[in-house]
Amino acid sequence: MKNKNVGFLIVGISIVIVAIVLLFNSGLKDIVDESCDHGSTCTMYDTIRVQTGLSVIIAGLVFLIGLFFILSKESERIVVKRVKGKMRKKRLDLSKLDGEERRVVDILIRESGAFFQKSVMEELGCGKVKMTRLVDKLEAKGLVERKRRGMNNILVLVR
Repeated sequence: MKNKNVGFLIVGISIVIVAIVLLFNSGLKDIVDESCDHGSTCTMYDTIRVQTGLSVIIAGLVFLIGLFFILSKESERIVVKRVKGKMRKKRLDLSKLDGEERRVVDILIRESGAFFQKSVMEELGCGKVKMTRLVDKLEAKGLVERKRRGMNNILVLVR
């Protein structure tokens, strides 16, 4: 379900909660009016006022959560398109790669040619700097392309 739809649903629920709380408290005041002999100094009125305030505050928080969902940006989906056609797959020349470079290419081959840079980094157990240098070398050799997706990179094997 989209964030906006969820937000509108939550806002509607909060409005219904406020209406129910106000109707319920109105009924409680009528009951207290009939049953309490102290008049307007009855302590039950204070209790009703506190309960109404707390209920409205909680409903207000639910309302704010709904507004947050309405105004929040949708999370973007990452779509990797595969091009079908008469392209012939060229054979990868892996003979000139060192061990780490070959492991990166092997991971990309295993993952159907595309994988998040951070995930490759975690599999190799190396740091950000080393991973960046490895990808730079592979890009220079024409084996890998870096595709920017928000704050992440997707590594795509060039075939």
